[in-house]
Amino acid sequence: MAEPVQIDWRKTVEALLSKSRRAFVPIDKSFIQLPRGSEKRKSILSEFVHNGDERGLKAYLLISASISSADKNGKWHTSLPLQAWARAFGCYETTEKIIVGKNAASRILNRLQNYNLIKKARLSGGKELDVELLSQDGSGGQYSRPKKRFVRLSYDFWRKRYDQRLSLAAIAMLLVVLGEKQPCVLPAERMPDWYGWSPDTAERGLRELVEKEVLCKKKMRREAALSPSGYAVVNEYTVKKPFDNDTLNLLRRRQKEVEE
Repeated sequence: MAEPVQIDWRKTVEALLSKSRRAFVPIDKSFIQLPRGSEKRKSILSEFVHNGDERGLKAYLLISASISSADKNGKWHTSLPLQAWARAFGCYETTEKIIVGKNAASRILNRLQNYNLIKKARLSGGKELDVELLSQDGSGGQYSRPKKRFVRLSYDFWRKRYDQRLSLAAIAMLLVVLGEKQPCVLPAERMPDWYGWSPDTAERGLRELVEKEVLCKKKMRREAALSPSGYAVVNEYTVKKPFDNDTLNLLRRRQKEVEE
């Protein structure tokens, strides 16, 4: 018997985004970097980078985007058939075989569960797989909507296909820059201590974001009293549309007007 034809996986992604009725997904900064005063600043994002787990990171961001409210028990979760999860994760890009795609999706979800970022469970009847968000610092605690220390990742990350256009290093550095006051300076030599990955990875990600016009880079002079010249040249980075705060604030206002 022939395998059923899969619909375009981007349609499943769009359905998940539209269902959430938001313009962006809030990501707690503890996912990217632990607060000052912590023994170590690097957080769970560094695990994705070290493991080269690009597919896992993109899947996690999409799951977070698709769950926009808690149930009556305060749990943030959603349910889909495993085949639908596989399609949303792009597991059918390289295969049309249903079992292969479902196995790939299972491995992704297992990794996210091992990172202590989600909890998955089969619902009664076994047709749907429930995915619950856990604390975004990877501690395994209960998830709560970020209120103070968070970044806003625009849904244009998916709708304009940056999820396909950007590498793992670039996505990680985009999250870093979104969490900084604009414009920001990010010394590559501080990356291991601050975020847990190498200066080369940071520089590669920033270079790609500039080349693909996600970031604007300017060379600026700053005072450096102990340097021979008394100043140092640094790179300042600013987020460009559609990821900048002005664009997101405008989209949020428009959405509220529609809802009213």
